[in-house]
Amino acid sequence: MRIVSINLNGIRSATSKGLLDFMQRLDADVYCLQETRIQADQRIAKHGAELFALAGYQHHFVDAQAKGYSGVAIYSKRPPDSVHVGIGIARFDSEGRWLEARFGDLSVVSLYLPSGSSGPERQAFKFEALAWLHAHFATLAADTKRRWIICGDWNIAHRELDLKNWRGNQKNSGFLPEERAWMTQLLDTTGWVDTHRVLKPGVEVYTWWSNRGNAYANDVGWRIDYQICSPNLAGAAHFAAVHRDAKLSDHAPLEVHYQL
Repeated sequence: MRIVSINLNGIRSATSKGLLDFMQRLDADVYCLQETRIQADQRIAKHGAELFALAGYQHHFVDAQAKGYSGVAIYSKRPPDSVHVGIGIARFDSEGRWLEARFGDLSVVSLYLPSGSSGPERQAFKFEALAWLHAHFATLAADTKRRWIICGDWNIAHRELDLKNWRGNQKNSGFLPEERAWMTQLLDTTGWVDTHRVLKPGVEVYTWWSNRGNAYANDVGWRIDYQICSPNLAGAAHFAAVHRDAKLSDHAPLEVHYQL
């Protein structure tokens, strides 16, 4: 199974830059999209056609209550057996951050973790979200009959290898000690697997670049987009690639192949 995760920074903007052509050409089995920033009525043209339909794929969206904010989606060749929205925490779910598609005993999730970069209030919310997700991931991992692949923008660079200017960002959201410790506990203590890092353990590769300065041109980036699988899928990933040149948004698509 080939899965691609992309933060779009707005599906309308990404579509104007060739998103749907990219997806059709890449021909992945599942696409997990984040930061769609659109509402249901905005996905329908005046003549009634769906604006973001992709031939050969079924799609599902979950939108934030606030317009022009957050939102996630999943496109898949195979229709999901069922689709589930949210983690059961209203404050988190109202922002459109979790969408799960089930295919047999496999669950694929599109996740968009909050950013705390806009100020202390959002950073506090991010820490709350991490606490909720810690408990949620523990529950998911305990169900050994179901396999999980969690794709998305996690808004955390885990290790020094995961961002170019790590020394200058140690007090900034996305590389705070508490955030990194949360990732370490998830991966090293509870056994979830950072598929890309396992496949490319020493490679400096980034998935997001600031629009300030010449960050993209100089490759001064962060690796904050992940596909993380449950302990019972350890070893299933066998290929990973970051499509740095896609230029669909300020994030690069992350592709991972799994032997399931």
